This record gives sequence, structure tokens and C-alpha cells, in this order.
Amino acid sequence: MNLPFFIARRYLISKKSHNAINIITFISVFCVTIVTISLVIILSGLNGLTNLVESLYNSFNTDVQVTIKTGKTFTTDSLTLNRISHVKGVSSCAELLEENALLNYEDRQVIGTLRGVGPGYKELTSFDTLMRTGSFKLEADSVYYAVVGRGLAQRLEMPVEKNYTPIKVYVPKRGEDLSINPTGLDQPFNKKNALVAGAFSINDDFDYKFMIVSLGFVRKLLDQPGAVSSIEIGLKPGASREEAEQEIGKIVGDRFTVKNRYKQNELLFKTLKSEKLWTFMILVFVLIIATFNIIGSLSMLIIEKKKDISTLSSMGADVSMIRKIFFTEGLLISFMGSITGLVLGVIICLVQIKYGLVEFGEGFVVKAYPVSIQITDLLAILAFVMVIGFVAAWYPVRVFTRKHLNLQL
Repeated sequence: MNLPFFIARRYLISKKSHNAINIITFISVFCVTIVTISLVIILSGLNGLTNLVESLYNSFNTDVQVTIKTGKTFTTDSLTLNRISHVKGVSSCAELLEENALLNYEDRQVIGTLRGVGPGYKELTSFDTLMRTGSFKLEADSVYYAVVGRGLAQRLEMPVEKNYTPIKVYVPKRGEDLSINPTGLDQPFNKKNALVAGAFSINDDFDYKFMIVSLGFVRKLLDQPGAVSSIEIGLKPGASREEAEQEIGKIVGDRFTVKNRYKQNELLFKTLKSEKLWTFMILVFVLIIATFNIIGSLSMLIIEKKKDISTLSSMGADVSMIRKIFFTEGLLISFMGSITGLVLGVIICLVQIKYGLVEFGEGFVVKAYPVSIQITDLLAILAFVMVIGFVAAWYPVRVFTRKHLNLQL
């Protein structure tokens, strides 16, 4: 048996002559445990929120998007779309046209963004998962329908279900003078009506901005047949995104930008990653403060065990072995705290995943707070706790064995 480990384990679990040392040792293990539990729960909660946000954005955005570098809209042809659809890994593609518009319902008005989508858009984006009321229907029997963000519906005070009053959509006529006209809105504006078929919800950035309509609706409203803002592309499961992006880039040429899901919302995903990193670093600093208890516990233990150290020295134990004993005890405190914290933290997260004890209020897209446990987080937590514990154990062992025990170095 490893002698330093055996003695260190005995020191850890045996009763000390001064009860304060037992209390400080317990506090040391308890503090490390609590901070470790906090790390597991908070990081898993951030993982859950990140996954939720990504899934919502991925339901609204496609795998790959092609936009023009200069200008707002462009025209495409069936040959280009056919070539893109035959790229390895591409499942389908659809045209999209966006434009800001004035939305009028009865006597209420708001500015929103029309997103005119071509056939297949719903399948490309899994938009069904975003629907909160009504259905995703854009055109039927020569009647135009719209799916509005829940925020727009609230601002317009517009009922979604069993609503037979159309929403009026206005955009400026091209080349017209937009000065105030006493005859009303109709003269300097193009106007079309659409019945509301349903409402979707992602977050405020989308809910208070977008109204989804058919591509033909927007083209007729703008008097721009054939115009598109982007080409939306879906990839097959397991397809190489990098290879597909490169092939699509070769087809569309240098005038266009090819973006994957991450690039379409680059700022959002960078923010989510930085939030997790800074949260982790703040909790690590809290852990460093908590490990001062280990320094105090080991320092007092070394002072109390002077007689034991003298006995071990007379029996042939050298300075290195004596230091290993107390250093091992410090590591045991960190190890006990970290393992206990990891186990309890994972149990709490699993309970939340299964039973959803912590719930959101009404109006959220999910009922319970999302949690996702990642093995890499658990390994990182264990590594940081042990490294900090290593330093916290090394310092008092080096300093107090030299200062108080007068051991020959």
C-alpha cells in the first residue's frame, strides 16, 4: 500500500484533537462540493438554452443561404436552381424575397418585414415546430394567406383563429413621390390583402418583425417578377457542409455570398459561446476563493501533527515523504469535493430533464427550463478543480513544513 496515501486518508477521516480542524476540513470539502454543483448546473443550463436557441433559429433559417454581395435583390433562373439542387448533399432549395412593409389591420398599423417564400420552404426549415396557433398556409384557391409573428399579432390586436378580416399590406410604388397625400395611403403605395392563417413564435427579434407570405404575393406587391433576396438550400442528413458550400459557391460565382447556419447568425452564436466561457471563469474564481479553506485546513493539520512528523522522521521518513502525506490529504479534499459535486450536480440536472421541476411562465416556447449535460463540461470542471486543489495543497505543504517544523530541505 502507498504509505503517504494511507496516512493521509487516516488523517482525513480520523478525529483531531482540536475540533476546529475537523470543522475546517468539512467546510473545505463542502465549499468545493457546492461550487462544483453550481458549475455543473449552470453550465448544463447554458447548454440547454444554447441548444434551444439553436433549434429555434435552425427552424427559421435554412442550412445554406445564398445572397448577393451588392444590392438587395437579384434574379435567378431555373438552370442555376437545378444545378444547385444537384450538388452532392443538397436535398432541395427554395427562393425567398424579403421587403419591409406597412401592415394595417382595421385602424392599427405597424411596420414589419414580409418574407415571401417559395414552395418547399416549410420542409427546409421545419417551420411547423414554430407554429403556436393556426396553420402554415400561404395560398389556397387563389386566396393569399399569411403567418404572422405573435408579437406583430399582439401589436395589431389581431385575433389569429377564426379571423375573416384581411390584413392590408402596403409598400411604396417604385418611382412615386411619397409626400403626404390627402386622398390616403392607396395612391403612392402598392396594396394587397392577405388573410391570417396562423401565428409563430421564436423570440422578440422574429416575433415582432416577420410576416410569412408566399413568394408570388411579394413579387406582385413589389411589381418585381422573378426577383429574390436569397436562395435557401437544405442539406441531406450527414452531408458535408463545407463541400456543399464550396460547390454552391462555384456555381453562383463571386458576386454572391454563401452562408451556413452559423454565419447567418454569427453574432448570436459567438455571444452564446462567450457567455458560457465567462460564466465558467467567474465560477472558477469563486472556486479559487473556496479553496482557501483547504490551505487553512492543511496549515492547522501540519501544526497539530508535529509529534507524528517527529516520530515518522525518527523511523526514517524523509522530508519528501512527509510532504507527500499532507499534499495527498489536500488532493483528497479536492477530489472528494469535486466527485461529490459532480455526482450531485448530474443528479439534479437529470431530475430537471425528466420532471421539469423548474418551469418557465406562460408565453415561452418550452414549458420547463432546458438542461443539457455535456461530458466535456464535466471533465473540464474536474480538471480545473483538481488543478486548483493541487496549488492549494502545494502552498501550505511547502511553506509550513519549512517554517514551523524546521525540516532540513
